[in-house]
Amino acid sequence: MKKNLTDSKKNRVVVRVPGTSANCGPGFDCLGLATTIYNYLDLTLIRNGKVVVEPTGEGTENIPKGRRNLTWQAVSRFLKAVGKDDEFKGAIIRMKNNVPISRGLGSSSTAIVAGLVAANEIVGAPLNRQELLKLATELEGHPDNVAPALFGGFTVSVMQGGEVQTFSFQPRVKLKLIVAVPDFELSTRLARKVLPRNVSMKDAIFNVSRASMLIAALVEGREDLLPLAFDDALHQPYRKKLVPGMSAVFDAAKSAGALGAAISGAGSCLIAFTTLHSGLEDKIALAMTTAFKTAGVTAKALILDVDRRGAQVLRR
Repeated sequence: MKKNLTDSKKNRVVVRVPGTSANCGPGFDCLGLATTIYNYLDLTLIRNGKVVVEPTGEGTENIPKGRRNLTWQAVSRFLKAVGKDDEFKGAIIRMKNNVPISRGLGSSSTAIVAGLVAANEIVGAPLNRQELLKLATELEGHPDNVAPALFGGFTVSVMQGGEVQTFSFQPRVKLKLIVAVPDFELSTRLARKVLPRNVSMKDAIFNVSRASMLIAALVEGREDLLPLAFDDALHQPYRKKLVPGMSAVFDAAKSAGALGAAISGAGSCLIAFTTLHSGLEDKIALAMTTAFKTAGVTAKALILDVDRRGAQVLRR
């Protein structure tokens, strides 16, 4: 009995992973940031083939409880990659979720990154973060959410020949993030379905210039340039019909003093940006939820910071 208990402790780890917001307006499928809302995973790897999933918190009723569980799929993919799939055939997965599901705050990415980071820690950390990012991107399909979940801060990701390269940085502007969370989900698949196959040169230039300005302003601490940097022409105009009141919420946030506003990921959350020193976050939050209410949508507001650390191992 003592030996089994010791083995279980050795094969158990707790990790914390931040929720994320992708695109940041003009950075479609390449920019992302980590936020200070977190999901927690308590993972135990076991030698038999049993997979036990015990979720609490956000979206509990919709989380698959067996081998279809996304965290288990990440763990399984990792074990296969490092040649440990014959040693560990199952897992006990206990999760506490604070990140709303299917709202554009990276819930699937937190599940994937948590599984990879926890399993990697248990078997002795054979993979570095860049190698974990490659597996996470393979599972998620694109890096804009998994990269900030792993590294923290803001991330810029590029795919080249099936490989992902990510630049992670901490903004020199101290941002506050105001997230309006409406009471309806929006699937990424549906949000992608409404996008056009081709875009105009004018719209492409519009986004390239603003994405470049956004990164430059954040790196150099140029708060004065940020109001020019969050607008988008590639995805938000097409997705606004999926989020009732979106334009009104953006206008309300800016009227209340926000530097800019955007769809968080694929939605349905909308995110506004201000600075720590402005003291406007509560005013902006009220303006956003009120605008949603006028459009017939019930919403709550989260006031968050930029997470600086990414996924963290809390204890063995």
